Amino acid sequence: MEAPRVIAAVTRIVRDVGIAEDLAQDALVAALEKWPGSGVPDNPGAWLTATAKHRAVDLVRRRENYARKLEEVGRATEFAYEEVGVATDPDDIDDDLLRLVFMSCHPVLSAEARVALTLRLLGGLTTAEIARAVLAPEATVAQRIVRAKRTLATRNVAFEVPYGPDREARLGSVLEVIYLIFNEGYAATAGDDYLRPGLCEDALRLARVLQSLMPKEPEVHGLAALLELQCSRSAARTAPDGTPVLLRDQSRGRWNPMLIRRGFAALTRAEAVSSGPPGPYALQAAIAACHARAYTYADTNWRQIAALYALLAARAPSPVIELNRAVAVSMTQGPQAALAIVDALCDEPALRDYHLLPSVRGDLLERLGRVAEAREEFARAASLTRNARERQLLLARSSPSGGTSRRRPGDREE
Repeated sequence: MEAPRVIAAVTRIVRDVGIAEDLAQDALVAALEKWPGSGVPDNPGAWLTATAKHRAVDLVRRRENYARKLEEVGRATEFAYEEVGVATDPDDIDDDLLRLVFMSCHPVLSAEARVALTLRLLGGLTTAEIARAVLAPEATVAQRIVRAKRTLATRNVAFEVPYGPDREARLGSVLEVIYLIFNEGYAATAGDDYLRPGLCEDALRLARVLQSLMPKEPEVHGLAALLELQCSRSAARTAPDGTPVLLRDQSRGRWNPMLIRRGFAALTRAEAVSSGPPGPYALQAAIAACHARAYTYADTNWRQIAALYALLAARAPSPVIELNRAVAVSMTQGPQAALAIVDALCDEPALRDYHLLPSVRGDLLERLGRVAEAREEFARAASLTRNARERQLLLARSSPSGGTSRRRPGDREE
């Protein structure tokens, strides 16, 4: 959880994300060696950051250009020698995280490399998790990360938030990265926990910081609105034992009204500063707003949601968006019409190992009374997911005792 903050703080000193990641790992190893005897400090994050900064300064001192580097480091070097237990300034942490995002999204990197590197450095995701998040082979993602670090180092990319045209050029990648980090927290691709709240909080904080930096960018507000509205459901999305609670069964009284209001306000700002049609994030936020406005599941305006998905598919076509559109179509035109959309996606290479494709298909087949086929699809979906909680749910649906009582039309919209 603390690794991205440590990496960001150390990058300020060494100006090399690869070296910063290594120093952050060294600090974690030092903690594993020391804490069993001395106990976990009151502020573990500050301890790790200060330890990594000590090592970073030692590394800088060993370089031939120590004098020049020390002048660049300035205040950050002085902090490295403060008492290890002193807490860092949260505002400085946010600034460093944002700088790290923009650095990782520099135009010298390919779009795919920018996403992979930032998910690794800021999201703390493993290579396998990133591969699942971006629907790419694990070996390919590993190569992207290694090459991206090397490129940033050899090209001396600055650790800064850019201004003017440079900022505009990198904004799309920055928004995509924040969105993917949030998605990994919202529904973890692997592990025993369905949610990773820390990732959601990091993504939401970064989106809010971007709003203050770029108040005239509609898609910045659109992304913030989407994350606020999705975060508002977090408390209702799992049972006390960690089991996923699907949309229809959620207690809407547990949805966070403050986050819903923030989401509506951000969506209003996106519309106010836009001079053209809504972008992909604003459209997704509008879909989330439809759910937030419905007092009960039965009140959901599925026709509006289906229309918004049609606009989204035209604005930013992708097989995943088309799969989501199929769910909305099933609620307005019936499961047969949606099944035709899903069947057309079965040969999509990007969805070959995507567990939600057979899961959605199983839902539709079950609603059509083709129960045996539906169970096969649920079993296939269970074999593809690496999240233990989701696998448990899908296996239950694939068993003869699973039945339709465990899931009802439209639940996949969650």
